[in-house]
Formats: sequence, C-alpha cells, structure tokens
Amino acid sequence: MSESNAGPVELLRRRVAGDPARPLVTFYDDRTGERVELSARTFDNWVAKTANFLVDGLGVEPGTRAVLALPPHWQTAVWLMACWSAGLVAEPVTPGSLEARSEAGAAEPFGAAAPYVLAVSEETLDEVLADADAEEIVGLSLHALGAPLGHCPPGVVDYAAEVRSYGDRFAPGPEATPRAPALTVTNATLSGEDLAGAARAAVEKWELDARDRVLVDMSFATLDGVLAGLLAPLASGASVIIQRNFDKAAVNRRVSVEHVTAVAGLPGWNDASGSVRRLA
Repeated sequence: MSESNAGPVELLRRRVAGDPARPLVTFYDDRTGERVELSARTFDNWVAKTANFLVDGLGVEPGTRAVLALPPHWQTAVWLMACWSAGLVAEPVTPGSLEARSEAGAAEPFGAAAPYVLAVSEETLDEVLADADAEEIVGLSLHALGAPLGHCPPGVVDYAAEVRSYGDRFAPGPEATPRAPALTVTNATLSGEDLAGAARAAVEKWELDARDRVLVDMSFATLDGVLAGLLAPLASGASVIIQRNFDKAAVNRRVSVEHVTAVAGLPGWNDASGSVRRLA
C-alpha cells in the first residue's frame, strides 16, 4: 500500500514491523504519580485486544460511531486505533461535555446519528447512565494496575474486566478501508487517508523524526490533539509522552528525564534552555 492511500492502521503496522521494541507511548498522571510505557508491539497488542472486544464482544459493525468521552490517556490512544482497525468512526469528546449535556437535560444523542458505542471513564460514568441512544456503554476504570470498575452499574460493560480475554492479533475486515470515515472532530469527518495525510503534513511542519520525544498535554477531542498525541509521532518514528492532570512543577524534571525534544500544549510552561521546540 502506497503512502498516498495508507491509513492510521498501516502507519502502526509499519512502525511495529520496523521498530517494535522502542517506546511508542509513555503516559504520566501527575495526580496519581502513575507512569506507563508501551512499546510499539505492546501498544499494537492492546489495539488488537480492543478491536477484538469491539467486534467479537460487542458485535459492533464497520461504520458504527464510537463516542470516546475519555481524558488524555494511553488507553484513549488505544481506543482510537482500535476503532480505526475495526472500521468504526471514532468521535473523541471532552469528558466535560458529558456534564454539560447532563445539566442541559441530556435528551439528545451525540451528533445526529444513532446508535453508537459510548466509551467513558469511571469518574464520569454516572453522567451517561440515562443515555438511551447509546447502543453500548463501556466503562473504563483507567486504573494504573488494570483493575476493573469499582462499581459496574447494570447495562455497562467493564472494559478492564473484559478486554484481557481477547486475542492480541486482529485482522481488519474488507470494510475497514483507509477511504472510509474514521474520525469526527469539531463537526468534520475525516477518512483514514485524510488522517494519514494530515499526519505526514504535521511531521513535515513540526520537523519530527525518530529521534524526537514529544511531550503532549492536549485533549484528543481536536484534530491537533490526535495528531500531536498519536498520529504524527507514529508517522515520524518519534515517541510520544501523554500527560494528564498537568503539574507545572513536575515538567522541568520530566523534560530532562524523558529527553523531551518537543512539546504540544502545556499552557503556561516555557523552556528556559530554549532547546525544546513547541509544536502546538
């Protein structure tokens, strides 16, 4: 498959084939002190397990929307790639939008089309239990040690409790083509080809290569967040460091320890040395 018609799944396949052991995603939660590091191969295994869970466990068909009400997290990146592997249209939204819908009455589904799968973190799970338009509600504990939900309400599927039983190899069906819709952000829908093309353009604009370590503090609910937090590092061979609950006091040490060469997001932080470039 040529670069011009490759999608995100092909980008990951090439990364695993060419550099499987080097870190692809590192995750920090400054509130809990959590640090998780995934090589390209380990990340790909989680993607495969999640795609198998979606297809075999939930019976989700290609073209179905998957609304991802999840914070910046390595599992959010996994879910995005799993959706694209299974031919789903991922729609990442900020968890805060759930609270806004709840306060407004929350009678409407996300967007205009239903049904959809709704993946939501445990901390905001209570806000979507009345969402009758979601075909499936999947709760993610996001626990550092992979623990299940502390309380799994009726009608909610516990991702951590289910996903580990699924295989770590996934074969996309013929419907999951790069030309199919893959991502909806800010009222725009992009195909897999569009995403791969945007990733290559971002790599060129940001001058990324395999030597880069990119520290990101951005939501996946925007295209720039998806590019900086997953696709541009994947396309360039770089590594990405995703952080949550940003603690400004911890950044200087993290930049040094993780050999960070570029940052995206991180409001209010500036590199005094001038050696770290800002992407977005």
